Amino acid sequence: MCLKWLLLLAEAWAQLPPSDLPMPPMPSEAIIGPTLKDSKNSWPQKRQVLPKGAPNIVLIMNDDVGFGAPDTFGGPVHTPSMSRVAAKGVTYNRFHTTAICSPTRASLMTGRNSHSVGAGQITEAASGFPGYTGIIPKSAATVAKVLAGYGYDTAAFGKWHNTPVDNLFKTGPFDQYPTGLGFSYFYGFLAGETSQYEPRLFENTNPIEPPKWKDRPYHLTEDMADRAVKFIKDNRALTPDRPFFIYFAPGGTHGPHHVFKEWADKYQGKFDMGWEKLRNVTFQRQKAMGWIPQSAQLTNMDPTMEKWEDIPERHRAFQLRLVEVYAGYLEHTDTQHGKILDELERQGLFNNTLIIYILGDNGASAEGMHGTIDELLAENMLPSTADMQIEVLEKQFGGLSALGGPQVDNMYHASWAWAMDTPFKSTKLVAAHFGGTRTPMAICWPKVIKPDPTPRSQFHHVADIAPTIYEAIGVKAPGHMDGVAQQKLDGVSMVYTFNNATAEDKKSAQYFEVMGSRGIYKDGWFASVFGPRIPWTDPNETRMAQWDPDTDVWELYDLTKDYSQAHDLSKEMPEKMEKMKQIFLLEASENKVLPVGAGLYTVYYHPEEAPKSPLTHFELYQGMTRIAEANAPSFHSGVSSLSTVDLEVPDSEASPCTSMEAISTRSTCPPCCSATSPAPSRLWPQGVARSRWTCPMTCPSPAWPHPRICGCWWTPRRWGPCAWRSPSASPLTWRRPSTWARTWALRSP
Repeated sequence: MCLKWLLLLAEAWAQLPPSDLPMPPMPSEAIIGPTLKDSKNSWPQKRQVLPKGAPNIVLIMNDDVGFGAPDTFGGPVHTPSMSRVAAKGVTYNRFHTTAICSPTRASLMTGRNSHSVGAGQITEAASGFPGYTGIIPKSAATVAKVLAGYGYDTAAFGKWHNTPVDNLFKTGPFDQYPTGLGFSYFYGFLAGETSQYEPRLFENTNPIEPPKWKDRPYHLTEDMADRAVKFIKDNRALTPDRPFFIYFAPGGTHGPHHVFKEWADKYQGKFDMGWEKLRNVTFQRQKAMGWIPQSAQLTNMDPTMEKWEDIPERHRAFQLRLVEVYAGYLEHTDTQHGKILDELERQGLFNNTLIIYILGDNGASAEGMHGTIDELLAENMLPSTADMQIEVLEKQFGGLSALGGPQVDNMYHASWAWAMDTPFKSTKLVAAHFGGTRTPMAICWPKVIKPDPTPRSQFHHVADIAPTIYEAIGVKAPGHMDGVAQQKLDGVSMVYTFNNATAEDKKSAQYFEVMGSRGIYKDGWFASVFGPRIPWTDPNETRMAQWDPDTDVWELYDLTKDYSQAHDLSKEMPEKMEKMKQIFLLEASENKVLPVGAGLYTVYYHPEEAPKSPLTHFELYQGMTRIAEANAPSFHSGVSSLSTVDLEVPDSEASPCTSMEAISTRSTCPPCCSATSPAPSRLWPQGVARSRWTCPMTCPSPAWPHPRICGCWWTPRRWGPCAWRSPSASPLTWRRPSTWARTWALRSP
């Protein structure tokens, strides 16, 4: 009996995974003799590295939603899939993100703080400071990489936003693509946003065009859900011995808010009360449901925000339709998750699948400013008014019915975002307040977690997800991955909360920082600084130029009594305030956050140093497509004041016609710019059509001196011949024109 036990122990020990990944193959048991008759073939045994019955894992995370949006937790928008997961598991009402896209996703994937893995800013605004490079180091293996090493099939669908923009070449490198970071399959988009109707898709490392559906109009979120379902079917059909890990991160509800009319129509009239009253109604529902503490208070509106009563009557239909589209978009997005849940149930997998549903990667987004038909106007800080937006919408697109459709890239008013973040202050991009960082989360795993309606109120963060997954499946993060020593995990497993709603909090400290907005949590206390940027107002260059982190005003909150950061105690408790500031400095130093404000370096202070192509001369060939913005000629940062484009088209081609998306100083700059670009000159030598387009880039007006918003932006969509048009035909147009974004097209003479 003892010998048998020892043999079993030895066999089990041989099967234990080493501390490093990937694991070496099991030794061969073949008998090798001089000839085949003296030998015996035997395949090596498969290393059993996972506990028997290891669960499948589905990780869902939406984009820019807002704590107070879902009706699962008292909000105005129907979210049936979130409600479904919550009903079968447990929920979390003190779960946090970083307040911005790329950093949240990097922290989620690695189990480490965002700056410690080079993701202190979105990839487009990376800089050379170690915490802001936009490059996830080899020393921080992703959860996908680790799970693949333990035998999981891995797939990611949707938004990635963690590939350096100067890596977006068809020739690579690909090590920072999802497939280079542990996913065996990727289907989605690499940028921060994309159209839901005409998305800039990638499959693995290949740029592809979206499929054309014959039975219904195309929508990206529906497409991705169908692909995720197919991945589950393939796994069960081909590799049923392997559990799978699916990361499903759709673009909803990041702008543009794209959804079919019938989804938006569901919400007609439901927001007519305006954003302040909506917050009041949501707040009362949150309390009635027990989602937030009865002691929680509804925070006040920031004085820089626009009130509903200040919206002119002539603008209200526009502002209401924008939020109706947002609501329809969120419900549509959440409904697609249900397809994945349905497939799990159909396959009999739901009971042993760990489903983690994070409502959003940050708070609701105020980047729509005053409400817009083109989100890029606001994101690129091009001033506009609601009257301008409405005029263009009516004259060029047929009015309100176009909102949510493929012709515009609409986003709602910033104050709607504030309402969707009830009961907290602020919005996305503010790390100081929970309106920017706190998001609902639901977790279910029927085999292990007993359904419990009591919200888990332990303080947790996206960095805690990877350690939670590791503990749940019974593995440890490797000490080395591919020969590279691994950084320690910053996250804390949440498994202790699964079946104990009142378990003592195991997370002692957590810092937050986004572009100078920052905060520090420590044992129930929270100290923070709002920062230099106000996401919901037009850019204030004076405020940015004069910002000094050393003179920032700090706030202090006792979260054990103040759930929503309603009472600032900084003046009442100066000693505690100073202690918290020192704790932030220590955490910031250890996690590569310093220098404070580094996230603004290429956004505001030195845009000429942003990631970009080193080329100054570009050779573009006929039929060339999908050039990433960062690898095309760069005009927006003020790096050049003059651009000359020479085009040559053989006379034998159908037409010397080329179209490019272009923004010139004549067609895009706001009224402050007095510069104009000369009309393109055309020369037609025999056999060759040549056009030279020259565009000066100046913005001399003192009303808006910043060079970034003026100049020429152009990204070739396609070079080469196009269908012939008569001289009287209108120029070629792209599907996303606006008052300042028009397409230049060279027409046949």
